[in-house]
Amino acid sequence: MTGWLKQLQHEVTDFFFPRTCIGCGKIGDFICASCSKKMSRILPPLCLRCGRPESSGKYCSECWGIKSSLDGIRSVFIFDGIVRQAVHEFKYRNVQAISGCLAGFMYLYFRENGLHGDVLVPVPLHEKRLRERGYNQSRLLADQLSGLLCVEVNAELLKRIRNTGPQARSNSVYERKANMENTFICDSSGVEGKNAIVVDDVCTSGATLESCATALKSAGAGHVLGFTLAREISNRS
Repeated sequence: MTGWLKQLQHEVTDFFFPRTCIGCGKIGDFICASCSKKMSRILPPLCLRCGRPESSGKYCSECWGIKSSLDGIRSVFIFDGIVRQAVHEFKYRNVQAISGCLAGFMYLYFRENGLHGDVLVPVPLHEKRLRERGYNQSRLLADQLSGLLCVEVNAELLKRIRNTGPQARSNSVYERKANMENTFICDSSGVEGKNAIVVDDVCTSGATLESCATALKSAGAGHVLGFTLAREISNRS
């Protein structure tokens, strides 16, 4: 579809189904300017590895001495309030159009914090779950980011070979890590020596991003950063 046709489609859709703010119901966008100011941002100082708030600005107590394939995790918001509601609409109520709004927040964070990478890699869904949902929310975010950042997306690099359960349902960090072991494989073509950014909607413990990074590093990726819209803060990883 050409650019002007996409724009026409958006204008027609917005005319008949105007976007309303998830937080207050105001017509105009999925998250209005006023409500966006109420969203809990994750601000520095941060742990250099897991990206959680850390007063020292170095490694938090749980990341000291831990070997990791990830070179860091960065997230824009704490997963609560309006952000939690937005992600729920995005993933479970088929509101795919919100991807542009959410990716916009990620883009601003990316630029303001000097992040960089050669390729965006969305966390893949297992083919069974993809058939059930009909779309991969991480892929939609990565596609939107790609257009804003002018960084390529390669959604074929990673393949999920195990249909694991949702990480939020696991009771402990140990269970989450065990749940994600050997879950992804990487097509080595196109990643060797590149700096990869693994894109996901929410980071719960970091186990999913870690498993993705392990597969990418085994295929020769140089630097792997996990980048998510939001993350759980109460669950330590």
